[in-house]
Amino acid sequence: MCLLCETAGLGLSRRHLLRAGAALAGTAGALTMTPATVAAKEKAAAPSPLSPDKALRKLTAGNARYAANTARNRDYSVGRAARAAAQFPFASIVSCADSRVAPEILFDQGPGELFVVRVAGNFVNDDGLASLEYGVKALNIPLILVLGHTNCGAIGATIKAIQDGTQLPGHLPQLVDALKPGVEAAIARKPADLMAEATAENVRHNVRRLAAAEPLIAPLAADGRVKIVGGLYDIATGKVALL
Repeated sequence: MCLLCETAGLGLSRRHLLRAGAALAGTAGALTMTPATVAAKEKAAAPSPLSPDKALRKLTAGNARYAANTARNRDYSVGRAARAAAQFPFASIVSCADSRVAPEILFDQGPGELFVVRVAGNFVNDDGLASLEYGVKALNIPLILVLGHTNCGAIGATIKAIQDGTQLPGHLPQLVDALKPGVEAAIARKPADLMAEATAENVRHNVRRLAAAEPLIAPLAADGRVKIVGGLYDIATGKVALL
């Protein structure tokens, strides 16, 4: 029996058949696109670089969504092919290695949007500085955020080591040495809440270090092409407060 006769009997017009054929052709074309072709299309649609202030607003808006439990639903497969070819992060985050602090989640950002350097105590050493230098020079990242957080074990251990003379095992004394400048400055002020003040002062100390980091970051910060800020993440509320 004639296929066209059968379809006619089902109420399908020639126009409907042509439309269906075009749709199938389009689907077949999409299925045969190579990863390189997909990457080129997605790369062409990449957003233009943000100014430092706009990058900061984008970051804080994402945290507001997270804290309000209105984070965007994300399909992390979107853009995967493009990310294989290039990355376009808009902010660098110096974050603690604490398992409760996940920058991409608490700022409601997807893969490829944040360039994160993590170490217990969120301090900047030479290795971390080199990574951040790569971010501002090779990736044109306009914003660096040093992010401390409540109940930081590294800060607590450093306070105890300084005040009680506690001897820590392994390589932990090196971590304490890195955190001492901020913690000692906080101790000298004799605050009511030493833990909170030491955490904040550690962030401020590392912001100052980055602002003076020659030869790459300091000039960019001085002329406004890169903004360096500090923040504190409250684990209980999910909110980040800028310092």
